[in-house]
Amino acid sequence: MKTISLIVPCHNEEQTINIYYDTTTAVFEQLNEQNVETYVPEFIFINDGSTDTTLDVLRKLQADHPETVHYISFSRNFGKEAAFSAGFDNASGDMVAVMDVDLQDPPELLLQMVPIVESGEYECVGSVQTTRKQNPIRAFLSSSFYKLINKMSDVEMKQNVRDYRLMSRKYVDAVLELPEYNRFTKGIFAWVGFETKYLEYEGVERSAGTSSWSIFELFEYSLEAVVDFSDVPLKMATIMGVIISFLSIIGLLFVVIRALAFGDAVSGWASTVSIILFLSGIQLFCLGIVGKYIGKIYLETKHRPAYVVEEKR
Repeated sequence: MKTISLIVPCHNEEQTINIYYDTTTAVFEQLNEQNVETYVPEFIFINDGSTDTTLDVLRKLQADHPETVHYISFSRNFGKEAAFSAGFDNASGDMVAVMDVDLQDPPELLLQMVPIVESGEYECVGSVQTTRKQNPIRAFLSSSFYKLINKMSDVEMKQNVRDYRLMSRKYVDAVLELPEYNRFTKGIFAWVGFETKYLEYEGVERSAGTSSWSIFELFEYSLEAVVDFSDVPLKMATIMGVIISFLSIIGLLFVVIRALAFGDAVSGWASTVSIILFLSGIQLFCLGIVGKYIGKIYLETKHRPAYVVEEKR
């Protein structure tokens, strides 16, 4: 008998939890019918500061199924990455899966994932959405992000890859070796390496409820990813500084030579002020980039926990 831990972050998901549990339990019944080995689920629900009745639903579900259902409730909303960290810290299974509770990550895909990992050829099986109904602006930003991050980072992150994946114990142990406070899990999955097979599936609608991610939050999340996995912005700031300094020297030589040759004062105060404002903007932009990295360092050196648990069963 083998245990498969299922890490399931929940934020205001009162409508979807029971639907997810029933659907996934049925998938495990099919899995055990198709294989000689018996697989037991270990549900690890992470209540990430929900303001609805998510915690009450989890309490009842755990009381009804104490052997297979567990939950961790945070003291406040710490974010998706903290929820993943809590799940990895508490998963004890022979294999570990990360899934969304809204069933946009179809549990039926486990029927294909488990045999692939068990074969030993791959340590991880990921998932890629081939079609997805998405706001055009959000789709454009998502596509642009992956193009940008892959050019700036040393590790390649496949576009349209979901967090949904099944990992071997070896893979999970490697992820646990990365203790950083600032985490971008998709980047961490790519960084640890190992052979990963990707399965494609068509995007599906949420089973219930609505997404809590806004475009601004996704943009901020993307910005965090760039800073966590690339120092290219710092290099860009340095290059811009060198270029502007070089142009400033040329401009200074031009002014001096013109004054010596013609003896007249330099006119054009409006353009001069515009240039000063432009250069000041560049300086502030570069300072902001440096500040972002310093902020990351500051958070790392504080050694704060990624999350605080209020209740756990």
